Amino acid sequence: MRQAAPVWVVVVALLLIWESATRFLEIPRYLLPAPSAVARALVDSLDVLIRVHSRVTLLEAGVGLVTAVALGIAVGSLLHLVPLLRRAFYPLIIISQTIPSIVLVPLLVIWFGYGMLPKLLIVVIACFFPIAVAVVDGLGSADAARLKLLRSMGASPWQEFILVKLPTALPSLFTGLRVAATYAVMAAVIGEWMGADAGLGMYIVRSAHSFRTEQVFAGIVLISLYSVLLFKIVDWARHVILPWERYVTEQQATREQKT
Repeated sequence: MRQAAPVWVVVVALLLIWESATRFLEIPRYLLPAPSAVARALVDSLDVLIRVHSRVTLLEAGVGLVTAVALGIAVGSLLHLVPLLRRAFYPLIIISQTIPSIVLVPLLVIWFGYGMLPKLLIVVIACFFPIAVAVVDGLGSADAARLKLLRSMGASPWQEFILVKLPTALPSLFTGLRVAATYAVMAAVIGEWMGADAGLGMYIVRSAHSFRTEQVFAGIVLISLYSVLLFKIVDWARHVILPWERYVTEQQATREQKT
């Protein structure tokens, strides 16, 4: 709680400055609404935002993220196990990330229409890369001494993978998953910009077209909250699945204090 206190102080200070600036400088509401106006818009539209638009966006983000995790783990493991495939495809995966996801949206709409599939694909494309790279790097960082010990005991490559490489890769996987979680909601919203019946992206576009800037900010607030929530869920899962990490971190901190 103490660590979060400075953040809240900065947030409150920025909101006060923002509110004061819009009032005293008489900035037009359609250009920059006051935080109080954004809060009113959020409260007034909360039922529709949660029940209709958030439900669609979170479904797209959740399904897309889960699909990206499955594909990222499978492809990352395959690239690690087959060096020839890694040399052939790993550079292509890296190069593919130089293409902004938003420029792919029109193509996906042309190919797959205005349904949910293009939105899911955008989320998968955005979230796949950090997970696949994290898996490849994590599997490659396995302790050589442990692998040598297992081989001396007659372990098969599959046993080496399950007993040493996979547990070693888990911290790296969760690091990639934390990054992917912050991309998921954003990617779903980008997919909705090109056309959708519902979703936070569609809500923001329609609000912008009617110059309801306070509603645009209300949508942005919800997108930020959902992204933080997904990040925290991944963080919680990491602490549950990797409980020893906290112990190791505490031991390292204790050693640093002693030195």
